[in-house]
Amino acid sequence: MNTNKESRRNMRSARWKRFSTGVNVSVSLVLAVAVIGMINYLSSRYHVRADWSRAQLYHLSDKTVTLLENLTNRVDAVMFFQRGHPLFHDVDNLLREYRYASHLVRVEYVDPDRNLARTEQLARRFDVQEPNGVVFHSGGRHVYVKAADIVEFDHRAARRGGEQPSRVFWGEPVFSSAIHGVIQDRKPVVYFLGGHGERDINSFDRYAGYSGIARRIRRENIEVRTLVLGEAGTIPDSCDVLVVAGPAGRIPQPELDLISDYLEASGRLMVMLDAYTRTGLEPLLADWGAEIGDDIVVDSTRTLTGRELFITEFGHHPITRPLRGVTPVFYTPRSVEPASRVSDVGAGQADRPYVTVLATSSEAGWSQRDLEQSPVRYDPGVDRPGPISVAVAVERGPVPGIDVQIQPTRVVVFGDSGFVSNGAMTGGDVNFFMSALNWLLEREEGLSITPSAYEQMELVLSRRQLRRLFWIVTAGLPGTIILLGLMVWSRRR
Repeated sequence: MNTNKESRRNMRSARWKRFSTGVNVSVSLVLAVAVIGMINYLSSRYHVRADWSRAQLYHLSDKTVTLLENLTNRVDAVMFFQRGHPLFHDVDNLLREYRYASHLVRVEYVDPDRNLARTEQLARRFDVQEPNGVVFHSGGRHVYVKAADIVEFDHRAARRGGEQPSRVFWGEPVFSSAIHGVIQDRKPVVYFLGGHGERDINSFDRYAGYSGIARRIRRENIEVRTLVLGEAGTIPDSCDVLVVAGPAGRIPQPELDLISDYLEASGRLMVMLDAYTRTGLEPLLADWGAEIGDDIVVDSTRTLTGRELFITEFGHHPITRPLRGVTPVFYTPRSVEPASRVSDVGAGQADRPYVTVLATSSEAGWSQRDLEQSPVRYDPGVDRPGPISVAVAVERGPVPGIDVQIQPTRVVVFGDSGFVSNGAMTGGDVNFFMSALNWLLEREEGLSITPSAYEQMELVLSRRQLRRLFWIVTAGLPGTIILLGLMVWSRRR
């Protein structure tokens, strides 16, 4: 009898233990699920992303973060990229950072090889002529960024001795500039002066046409127009920047007076003058601190054929800050330097022009005074030794002490106009031109954002080292794991 009671007691105790164990396990599972859910919820609301890569290709600058934080309208990005394109993952990762920085940035991925109907629909809507690019659109405005605009090749290393050209990733500068372009309430208007043999923005001619750079400007959500002062009689109030690109003849004095009055009224001017020409702009530019030389700039260490000048030396200025790693190419440029009488410009005025050198030849270059000499050579006492400036920026602000919000007058002068012609235009040329235009327009999002350089790492191994590495990977590592397993098995036995 006692035995039966003891047996029933043990059975009840065992059932109670099983029940308690089940309850404990169930409660533990519920708590674990609750903790995991809480962690996931908190991590979705409060999380941190960091770019630990050495090149920092996807790290957004403070300028971009500020732009995204100040967004008030939604910006959509459509990524037209083939999965196998070399830039696919870089562009994808960078757009993820933009989307993470602002909930108003939405990204749609469209594979041109698979989503044919969607690709055709969006291509018609945004006038996309080729795959592999990103369209940013907002409020009826859009900007298309091609893959060629995202990566720039620096050929300086290749010219030094057969090395592979390095790549520069322009993703953040061009994406931020595109976003800034589509959120503007008003399109800036850039007028190109005509009527004196200037470069034509509607011409597709390989050597003289400017249709390519005009298309690139429009892609930044900037309106481009032609202005013939002889017909218009005035510079329109809508003109944000006036561009004088390579006039072939002299500009009449009445038109020069209109340009002078425009600058005095805080205008913005870009001038590109070719060698072997006299345009009448030279005295006007000298008054603003930019002296145009009647010469050509030659540099035997920065050329391939003797006719071009590879620009590798830049001054310190917001225009040149994002040009690290790129090489614009000028063709038989003339010198453009701070005027020798610049200290006398605006004498007695507190707001006299401030001139900054943008680009120069190397110390091996020189200013060739004899334009008929062939082949060119440096003549001591006649030619000026380098470095010789070929581009300057001029700025004149309001008079200090007067609390008036007046925009400063800004002028950029290049000693060549062919560097952004249809047949000569390279990525470095476009970047230099667009950086100058952005500065004139005060589009800061297109400036001061430095592109990232791809790091090329090479592992050079001898045949013996390769053989040793092969045996380590194929036999050494698996053998070590097997040996450790045998040791654990033997110890447990």
